[in-house]
Amino acid sequence: MGFFDKIKAGLFKTKDKLVHEIKRIVSRSPKLTPEAIEELEAALIGADLGLAMTSQIVAAVKKAYESQGTAGVDWLAIARAEVASSLATNQPQLKRAATGPTIVSIVGVNGTGKTTTSAKLANYVQLQQHTVLLAACDTFRAAAIEQIKLWGQRLKVDVIAGAYNADAAAVAHDAVTAALARKVDFLFIDTAGRLHTKHNLMQELQKLHRVIGKQVPGAPHEVLLVLDATTGMNALNQAREFNKAVPLTGLVITKLDGTSKGGMVVAIQKELGLPIKFIGVGEKPDDLQPFDAKQFAQALFEE
Repeated sequence: MGFFDKIKAGLFKTKDKLVHEIKRIVSRSPKLTPEAIEELEAALIGADLGLAMTSQIVAAVKKAYESQGTAGVDWLAIARAEVASSLATNQPQLKRAATGPTIVSIVGVNGTGKTTTSAKLANYVQLQQHTVLLAACDTFRAAAIEQIKLWGQRLKVDVIAGAYNADAAAVAHDAVTAALARKVDFLFIDTAGRLHTKHNLMQELQKLHRVIGKQVPGAPHEVLLVLDATTGMNALNQAREFNKAVPLTGLVITKLDGTSKGGMVVAIQKELGLPIKFIGVGEKPDDLQPFDAKQFAQALFEE
């Protein structure tokens, strides 16, 4: 199965509900009545596309009716085009450091899949012939270090780790030292899950970033927030708060295959203007791939 097919399969729950609703509204009345507009808005907001994107799609549908009348207005094609154009500025490529290792900090709340994402990103850059190290900086969660070490064995990637309850910033420092000494291309830092509302834990993350920034000016080069798609619009609050504490450079959306709220990808990108770097639609190492706006829009509104 190609990745586009995986995206389609992953977005099936979102798409099935959304397309069914839109078709039902259109088939009931060929005219664009106030009731039809209201129902269209409800369907789009129900898929967590957000108010701004919903308004944009509805405005485009109204404009099409004004210019074409009732004949041949394809609501799904309009929605698809609006989402694709809204996401068109998205730059999914990982930034690269001008010299030395590119250091990427993986952040987020508990349970979003940060450790797995760190490993899958290591796999992704390895497949592009880059050398890579992983840093086990989640020193609090039971079995987090073992989990990333298992991934390291599976992918043949070295993992820099400390003891449980060790200072995460000290482990990060050791990992950067190792990355510099070994002249690797990428270092992915798996940080501990933390609630975006916990001020002390956010300060700890800021400290970790300060420590590696002293070793390598400009590091971390990427700060990627991992969001669980099944949380829907609650992910927007997480993104807002993390972005205040540690300026984010991009988003990774996981678990898109288990939700009917896949529209949140569009809503978050539209509100925060942060690029969606990768999306995850499964458990395998290659089930995390760079985000493709056109493919995503197509999969979301495909009949």
